[in-house]
Amino acid sequence: MRAFVTGGTGFIGGAVVRHLLQAGHEVRALVRPGAGTRQLDGLPVERVAGDLSDGQALQQAMAGCGWVFHVAALYSYWGYRPGDFYQANVEGTRRVLEAARMAGAERIVYTSSVSALGFHGDHTPATEDTPSSLEDRIGPYQRTKFKAEEVARRMARQGLPVVIVNPSTPVGVGDHKPTPSGQIIVDMLTGRMFGYVNTGLNIVDVEDVAAGHLLAAERGRPGERYILGGENLTLKQILDLLAEISGRPPVRLRIPHSVALAWSYVDVARARWQPRHIPTATPDKVRLSRRYEFFDPGKAVRELGLPQTPAREALAKAVEWYRSHGYAP
Repeated sequence: MRAFVTGGTGFIGGAVVRHLLQAGHEVRALVRPGAGTRQLDGLPVERVAGDLSDGQALQQAMAGCGWVFHVAALYSYWGYRPGDFYQANVEGTRRVLEAARMAGAERIVYTSSVSALGFHGDHTPATEDTPSSLEDRIGPYQRTKFKAEEVARRMARQGLPVVIVNPSTPVGVGDHKPTPSGQIIVDMLTGRMFGYVNTGLNIVDVEDVAAGHLLAAERGRPGERYILGGENLTLKQILDLLAEISGRPPVRLRIPHSVALAWSYVDVARARWQPRHIPTATPDKVRLSRRYEFFDPGKAVRELGLPQTPAREALAKAVEWYRSHGYAP
């Protein structure tokens, strides 16, 4: 099978590309001009220059591809305008899915996010069916991923063979940027993580997320959502595991959310005065931390056969990769 992949130069997309190749598929990857290509370097991948703004060009690039994986998204908490998120995440998704329909793709996998799903205030794990609303989303990334998923679900009801996957918090090898979750690990390893807030995340090995994409193409039901997740851990549990794995001192200082929020405004103000400074916390990130992002991947495990690598093992892979690539001592 020939597969077309958007976002192949990113963390999740790069892992999807590697898994497709390992499974014997041919890969054609959309590469945005100016994007770093370390994820693709040395791999037998056909590269097509372009972006998500030209639907006709996307359709031409997909010609002859039976599978389409739309992994690309704008994921950031700083440095972009709300309109940038809308164009990339909502309109970009609409163009990719329409192009795939016109190109006659047999199966499309759209990479959404758990940010588009509901949550429980009592910290019990949410599922694909937990009620969610646009009003509950915090920040432009969450709002546009929610809207983009609505686009995908509507087109599925119209007959498009699109399966939706919702990765939680992936960690592991190949996080060159690094992602916001990866930055937590790097900060811990470099001694810049001086405290924590009470929050929780669902940790999943990025290799399991990539495998889940292929399984969704093979076994997923069009129009359905599948949480590609792993273990639910508090941030303190994650930091304690990282301390054990790395040999670094544990982080003991718990920071109240009110203090973290006040600091985030100071940090953002500094970033506006000093353009090279990237804030370690933004008000949106702190507000999100009040929610425990705990999720139940049981549906993906049952229906797709999603692998479940232990969180400790996934974090150990990440630590080794960051150290071996010069991100941390």
